[in-house]
Amino acid sequence: MQITMSEVKDLQATLTMVMEPADYTEQVEKEIRQLRQKAEIKGFRKGMVPKGLIQKMYGKGVLADVINKEIGTAMSKYIEEQKLQVLGEPLPNEELTQKIDLDVDTTFTFVFDIALAPELDTKMTAKNKITYYKVQVTDEMVNNQVNGYANRYGEYNAAETVEENDIVRGSIKENKEEGISKDETTIMPRYMKDEEIKKQMLGLKVGDTFVFNPMKAYESDTEVASLLGINKDEAKDLTTDFTFTITEIKRHKPAEINSELFAKVYGDNNIKDEADFREHVRLEIAENMKQDSDYKFGLDVKAALMKKVEKAELPEAFLRRWVKTNNEKMTEEELDKNFPQMLEELKWQLVKDQLMKQLDIKVEKDDVEAYAKKVARMQFMQYGMMHVEDQYLTSFAENMLKDDNQLRGIVERVAEEKIYEAERDIMKVEEKEVSQEDFNKLFA
Repeated sequence: MQITMSEVKDLQATLTMVMEPADYTEQVEKEIRQLRQKAEIKGFRKGMVPKGLIQKMYGKGVLADVINKEIGTAMSKYIEEQKLQVLGEPLPNEELTQKIDLDVDTTFTFVFDIALAPELDTKMTAKNKITYYKVQVTDEMVNNQVNGYANRYGEYNAAETVEENDIVRGSIKENKEEGISKDETTIMPRYMKDEEIKKQMLGLKVGDTFVFNPMKAYESDTEVASLLGINKDEAKDLTTDFTFTITEIKRHKPAEINSELFAKVYGDNNIKDEADFREHVRLEIAENMKQDSDYKFGLDVKAALMKKVEKAELPEAFLRRWVKTNNEKMTEEELDKNFPQMLEELKWQLVKDQLMKQLDIKVEKDDVEAYAKKVARMQFMQYGMMHVEDQYLTSFAENMLKDDNQLRGIVERVAEEKIYEAERDIMKVEEKEVSQEDFNKLFA
């Protein structure tokens, strides 16, 4: 097949593809033979239908399918051989493509528009300065984390009188005939918005009753609906008082800071005493802060790279057409709104692709699996499972990587982290120690 590319202008060009009979005849004949073997037509035994009849019935459709396949294959091969970095996908040029008559024509000419990626200046040097923010781990942070662990592994015990942070269980009934009632419900005084109602409840004992207006106490349809076991619409119209009868008072007691807590938090680590435990907590916070610092550093490296290419132009007219072709239901208003972000994402992808080649960065299978396990570990930690065995992390990660979308996302994230790490060795990095408060302000 003969393929020629026009001169590139404004990152756009046309591919003209001329298909002669020699490019498609053999494949068409093969498809017709296969159809003849499978065809079941009344009056003929299977496989014995005359070739001419098959040709008459299916020939035009077979030819069209073969032409489409051959065009696609030849175009992909040409783009690969010519090392063209094409943006989006080639689009048919209806103006330059001649009308085709499959009954008459034997030579077919197709013209496609293509857009090419620009060469971007992404090279960083030691002249490029960037700050790596290192968060100070304070005694207050350690104390808060230790107290957090003590609370997480604490227990609830029966209490004699109600205090603000207690969990109070009992029955509730609306103060009118055939009113709403619920035999078992729970009130947590600290979540009451009305301070006067909250004060009336404090100091009560099991068996005591408490009359209040739920809508005044909570000011939230959702909370009142949950308390009374009704829907939000019903809760909206409530004006009457309810009587709550206390059947149980539970108070949380933090775990003692001892070897039992050490084991629950850090598994089988041989932590000697509280000082050793606090040092483990300090190191854990430092590691978490490092992940946050690395994340911020990555954002800043990306911003610096995107700053270098901010004036680089892309073939926007082609890209708008390509987006519309692939999203037929998208309105012009939606395209106008989303297009700037699409261009930024495309430009960032081009930057990454170029840097991967320049810095000889490769994403290996082991990298992807390790990152998936890291994600799995973080997810378990969110649920308080601090030390999950490796076999469970591996299994969770393997299932995660079976999802194509998650796999692509992890591969992209690994590539970005490798780029940031490589740039850290190239650029002039100044470490700056900051408080957590100041660090958080950097994201404002």
